[in-house]
Amino acid sequence: MRQRTIKNNVTLRGKGLQTGAEVTLTFKAAPANSGINFIRVDLPNKPLLNIQSLDLGGSDAPERRTTVGTGALQVQTTEHLLAALAALSIDNIVIEADNVELPGLDGSSKPFLEALKKASLAEQDADRKVLSVKDVVWASQNDAMISVFPDDEFKVSYLLSYDNPAIGTHYFSIVVNEESFEREIAPARTFCLEEEAQELLRRGLGKGADYNNTLVIGKTGPLHTACRFPDEPVRHKILDLIGDLYLLGLPLKGHVVAIKSGHALNMELVKKLKRLV
Repeated sequence: MRQRTIKNNVTLRGKGLQTGAEVTLTFKAAPANSGINFIRVDLPNKPLLNIQSLDLGGSDAPERRTTVGTGALQVQTTEHLLAALAALSIDNIVIEADNVELPGLDGSSKPFLEALKKASLAEQDADRKVLSVKDVVWASQNDAMISVFPDDEFKVSYLLSYDNPAIGTHYFSIVVNEESFEREIAPARTFCLEEEAQELLRRGLGKGADYNNTLVIGKTGPLHTACRFPDEPVRHKILDLIGDLYLLGLPLKGHVVAIKSGHALNMELVKKLKRLV
């Protein structure tokens, strides 16, 4: 397979799910072997963050989102965009952002996927590098676990379990490619429990969240909206996991099996996998 970038510039605008800050993103083509690069155009000298060269999950990383960079030079809530880049097999791109958090848009990957497809994809004159897992790699914490097994494809299987009758226990498994991601995973929105919502706001989170971009789930189901899938939460967990894994900076070939894993545990697996690159 050949590496890919985009042909045309494309811009998205919105507000961050957690910070509520308005942000403009501009996607631009990048040369082969340059990787995925964020540029904070609002900061002095417009510093660049290349995800392949970053340490991940520092102690100052904010909760309930995936963040690259440290201190003032951060880009937050990268997972929904990175999942779309992974699904479209985009290896090289420049992402200019004028604020710290990427836009939440509708709470899923769908708007990012649509914007990148609108920009059109371009093959490049360089072979695509792939991390093919040869032995089982895993991480665990309390009752959560994530592992990756050798496989000829990129497959994700996830078990979600909540002590909430509207969510309960769900299992979903998928071989991830552009078509399956667009159809089965990309539209799944982020979610939280009704009892969590007010506490999150008190802690300064969810300032850009609303009932359209976040499933706020009560005892009988989501409030003021309807699910796009009967099992939308577990599909969104897979979406987040695909995005977090793309922090490797290259595609993964293996079967990822996760039980109740979130961003922090996903990062532990990514750190272990990076040692194999």
